[in-house]
Amino acid sequence: MLIAGEASGDLLAAELVAALRGQLPDAQFFGAGGAKMSAAGVELAFDLTQHSVIGVSDVLKNILKFRRLFNQLLALAIERKPDVVIGVDYGGFNLRFGQAVKKYVRKNPFSNWNPKIVQFVSPQVWASRPGRADKLARDYDLLLSIFPFEKDWYARRVPSLRVEFVGHPMIGRFTNDDLRFTSGSAGGASIVNRQSQILLLPGSRKSELQRHLPVMLAALKTIQEKLPAAKAKMVLPNPALVTLAKSLGATNLEIQIGELPWALAESDVALASTGTVTMECAFFGVPTATLYKTSWLTYQIARRIVTVKSLTMPNLLAGEPVFPEFIQNEATPENLSRAALELLQDESRRKQIKAQLAKIIASLGEPGAAGRAAHAVLSLFK
Repeated sequence: MLIAGEASGDLLAAELVAALRGQLPDAQFFGAGGAKMSAAGVELAFDLTQHSVIGVSDVLKNILKFRRLFNQLLALAIERKPDVVIGVDYGGFNLRFGQAVKKYVRKNPFSNWNPKIVQFVSPQVWASRPGRADKLARDYDLLLSIFPFEKDWYARRVPSLRVEFVGHPMIGRFTNDDLRFTSGSAGGASIVNRQSQILLLPGSRKSELQRHLPVMLAALKTIQEKLPAAKAKMVLPNPALVTLAKSLGATNLEIQIGELPWALAESDVALASTGTVTMECAFFGVPTATLYKTSWLTYQIARRIVTVKSLTMPNLLAGEPVFPEFIQNEATPENLSRAALELLQDESRRKQIKAQLAKIIASLGEPGAAGRAAHAVLSLFK
């Protein structure tokens, strides 16, 4: 059983299923996820990626719906009794689900069901609420990590929890050098005296678009006033978000659905939300200005519990602010446009950022993360 609630997790789960099937051809897969999991042969109870939300306010608004979906999946797990339950990212939902399964098993010792519980992609317990690591150690048989520092962090905090660093799944996902260095942008050549390519990546959730896109569009207007020849494109993960984007003002902007690697390969600078996508920007060597805005309530809670200095993963991995980052009240069109113009026009800054990004990517392991993850999952049964 696999559960993924976001577009990035849907892809990651599909890759893991393919790797597991390669080692165990007769395995059956079911759960909840998205189109990529379905295409990989996972029998979906429903498309969980269509219900993705973030922040306390959004969760509270949808709490009854998520409770219903959660209980539906728990009942399905109890009915079908899978050998292993794998949560793929989506930590808020999946950690509670793994705990619920273990709680059921403890209360029903004669049910003849005691599945292995696995989490693929560590929840960011090292960034906030580290006490969640103790719950992971209590309920989980295996944590599959995609960032190199996480294994040591857990070893110090909860040595009883088995953690395997399998490498970042992005490494090896893009193997065509002609794609990665299609244009002067990703390859590092000067962009002086040619048309700049600006990429907008507002996020994969409706709430993210509603909060980020107006800021990005206003920043883009300022950038294009300074650089009239600059071209812009936005990439969204699914068609459902296109209508929303247009209603928010993205009417004179090219919108691409999916195929992010091709867009990054031809981009000189990106404006992106502080999510998974910043690592893809890093992989393609695209200097990026990041932002994040959330509800007032979520922000007030987060600022009291988040202990890391940045929400942008490349900055955390580098230990310094590689990408300029603007959070909440600092996420203004003026700040974003100023940072983007600097990233476009300061050649020495661009070269420095690209060198830093190359070091970050080199730290993420070799290709084959899904295969190593599959091997670790199957080793639980040996």
